[in-house]
Amino acid sequence: MTAPAGADALSRYTFPAADCSRIPYGMYRDPDVFELEQERIFRGPIWNYLALEAEIPNPGDYRLIEVGDTPVIVNRARDGSLHALVNRCSHRGAEVQRNLHGNTKVHTCCYHQWSFDLTGKLIGVPFQKGIKGVGGLPADFDKACHNLQRLRVETMNGAIFGTFCEETPPLEEYLGPVFTHQVKRLFHKPVKVLGYQRQRIFGNWKLYTDNLRDPNHGGLLHMFQITFGIARLSGTGGARVDADGKHNLSWAAQGGRTDQDGASDGGYAGTDRGDMNIKLKDPSLLRYYKEFPDNLTLAVTSLFANAALQQIGNTLAVRQLRPRSADEFEIVSTFFGYEDDDEAMTRHRLRKANLAGPAGLVSMEDGEAVELVHRAIVRDMDKHSIVEFGGRGPVTDQENLISDVPMRGFWIYYCKLMGIRAGETA
Repeated sequence: MTAPAGADALSRYTFPAADCSRIPYGMYRDPDVFELEQERIFRGPIWNYLALEAEIPNPGDYRLIEVGDTPVIVNRARDGSLHALVNRCSHRGAEVQRNLHGNTKVHTCCYHQWSFDLTGKLIGVPFQKGIKGVGGLPADFDKACHNLQRLRVETMNGAIFGTFCEETPPLEEYLGPVFTHQVKRLFHKPVKVLGYQRQRIFGNWKLYTDNLRDPNHGGLLHMFQITFGIARLSGTGGARVDADGKHNLSWAAQGGRTDQDGASDGGYAGTDRGDMNIKLKDPSLLRYYKEFPDNLTLAVTSLFANAALQQIGNTLAVRQLRPRSADEFEIVSTFFGYEDDDEAMTRHRLRKANLAGPAGLVSMEDGEAVELVHRAIVRDMDKHSIVEFGGRGPVTDQENLISDVPMRGFWIYYCKLMGIRAGETA
């Protein structure tokens, strides 16, 4: 038996610190590493976010997504049950469904017209017996042996997750109590989809997961966020992690420390990020209508390995990460409100959606930052990034925003799944 594709790549790079406070650049650029990730991460013992039930409310509704780089159909069957099917015909491997979304009674491959029901069962093979006994498939061909590949599916409050692995623990156990709460917090009542954004970024997908787990950058990179007080490093905020460190909540809240608390120790001194006196002519863009029992005004929940649940004020969304290659990935954001929102709240949510996404007033810099790193590390893949804000050692909750400790939590769990022994030299 040969080693899986990419396995040799892991010997090319070292994690010199067991706490993953040093990340080898090659883990972001090496295509062999990317191939191994498809097997051990996205097809491994994790729950991947797939879609919202609100996106496929009726029998026959479907959407096309990707899990890692594997194309998947998520649909609701005639009996209302939910299914996730690899979008690859069992005949010759063509994509079966080509429309991004729709409603159908059957998925039919355009190549040779093999058809599958909404549970993935092969139900139709044209000319299976040939014509008058000539041609066709062998007499012992059994359609039941050639269904579409299925993922295990679980839901939580209308959010759909899938896994390729039979050994993946139940979803609630995988999320743990803190992140089960975060999913149920955001989806505490029925939602309605307001729209989508898609962004293609020419960098490695893990640079984006790093970014999601690095609250330190938000109060330094994002000028709009700093200037108008959405989240400043001197304000109240922090990060929470689960027992494994794999999931992360970056948060900011009303009350607590004031925005000026960091001024005396030179926080923003000497930078162009410290002018707190600029005002918006129309501040309604920043208005927050309290709708959760806590005081969080910004909560970005990163679920290992492909999703982020977003609350920026009253803007709510799920971001799904879709890796294309070692050098490219896509983010698909699904914006939503609640079914009982009135028209004014829906307008407010849509207006505040301008804060996020590829041209967002807050987050447009994230994609550029990822690409800046990806380009700069190309010729020094044996060197390392420094991940020490918040200190070295165990990964724990952080009660301030000047930390990238949660980023190390991601990498510790990543190394576990990939079979990398961090802290040991080759």
